[in-house]
Amino acid sequence: MTWLAASEPAARARGRSGEWGLWWNSLVTGLGPCFHAAVMSEDLSGADVPPIVRPSTDRDLGDCVRVLAEVHERDGYPMIWPDFPAAWLTPPMLMASWVAELDGRIVGHIGLSRSDARDAAPGLWAARTGVSVDAIAVVNRLFVAPSARGLGIGALLMAQAVREAQDRGLHPVLDVVASDFAAAALYERLGWQLLATVEQQWSPEQKVTVRCYAAAT
Repeated sequence: MTWLAASEPAARARGRSGEWGLWWNSLVTGLGPCFHAAVMSEDLSGADVPPIVRPSTDRDLGDCVRVLAEVHERDGYPMIWPDFPAAWLTPPMLMASWVAELDGRIVGHIGLSRSDARDAAPGLWAARTGVSVDAIAVVNRLFVAPSARGLGIGALLMAQAVREAQDRGLHPVLDVVASDFAAAALYERLGWQLLATVEQQWSPEQKVTVRCYAAAT
């Protein structure tokens, strides 16, 4: 499994912004405009050590739950804190997941799953394109620690998930809560296609508006 890392520390990149920009443009161009949830708008300034993305392991779950708790307190993601956060990070339909490390610390996470009955975007994409939901992958469980934002970590995580989906011959889609305006704006700036805005019944007492996106073809 290939690990992803920024090509050089941004401390050097600030003095070589042209080269950094060329590297980043080549990454985005090569992967397509495919980027999900608790990640604010990111740039590549401020990093002294480049982050890496690697496959997650069971030993990472404790640190992932810790980071997720920080994100939940800061951003309200996930909207409903799970009773068992480690199980929430490893749903039954999960195909693969990755973590981001910075200075040896886990600072981000992403998952790639098969379609679940609770996901809205796969059915919308299947209806629009005529493909089976079995040819669709759902990008989910994406978050970046508040202290590690602005370093391109969310984009690196997304790049890995999108590459995995493509390698499996699957088209990536995602759902995002409509009130997460920053995430929705990020996806649209990066070329994701809004399929629909739908209502989902998350519990007998809670109905949530969700925006459904598909990566550009």
